[in-house]
Amino acid sequence: MLPILKKLSDNKVYGSSGIRSYIIEQFSVTDEEQLQRTPNGKQFLLFNRVAWSISYLRTAGLIYSPQRGQYQISEIGKKILKNPPARITIKFLKSIAPENIANSTKTKDSNGDNESSESLEKTPDEMMEEGFERINSELSRMLLKNLEEVSPYRFESIVVDLLIKMGYGGSDFENGEVTQKSADEGIDGIIKEDKLGLDKIYIQAKRWKQGLSKIGRPEIQKFVGALDGQRAKKGIFITTAFFSKEAIEYADKTNVSIVLIDGKKLTKLIIDYEVGITIKDIYRIGKIDTDYFIEE
Repeated sequence: MLPILKKLSDNKVYGSSGIRSYIIEQFSVTDEEQLQRTPNGKQFLLFNRVAWSISYLRTAGLIYSPQRGQYQISEIGKKILKNPPARITIKFLKSIAPENIANSTKTKDSNGDNESSESLEKTPDEMMEEGFERINSELSRMLLKNLEEVSPYRFESIVVDLLIKMGYGGSDFENGEVTQKSADEGIDGIIKEDKLGLDKIYIQAKRWKQGLSKIGRPEIQKFVGALDGQRAKKGIFITTAFFSKEAIEYADKTNVSIVLIDGKKLTKLIIDYEVGITIKDIYRIGKIDTDYFIEE
């Protein structure tokens, strides 16, 4: 925040892109660092941090926006630069604009202090996204535990339900079926991609515990053989475990189209498509529509 304020000390008006370019130069941000994203991957980390820095400076009154997307130093900002601190932090901004800043950054660390080190180093977007990732990571772990404890036949049914919810088979549950245990011939499930069943996707589902073993090349070879027996060209191999490097390489080289889904990807898909889970909370995050406040 201090470098941004110093950049605006010439009393000129700057846009976000100009401020970002200055920050890149000021901190020698590499091309690789410029491509880093926030935890959910939707925003560039540099863009996010510069945007929040501008937001905090505006909230504290050190800069203002003479027009949309343009920023200029305020009289308060000029006074601060006459005797600037070593760094402009949220704590410093609270000392000069306590009501404006405190309400938007209030947090407590494990010791009960009103400001954690995390809140000083990360933007609210980053902390929220990382919290979301931690919740989903724990949810994934619990999902795997539940999947490992169900019967093989139930696991196959869950897999078929997931693929139908993903849009395969026209999202019609009647187009998906789990094969009979006694005569599956290496095929655990089938999804009809058209109403007449002329085009089908064949499924192999292995409920193996993670950490105990990996799905190796021999298992993929057996699946390819089962597909060949059905004269099939499409197959999905889903497991709660992992695939070995050899298995992945073999699947890439076969004449049939095979998609491999391991435990990590499986739980992510289950969460994304809400199969067997209930959404606990939904948080709506607003963003100012600046056009609305501009007079014609």
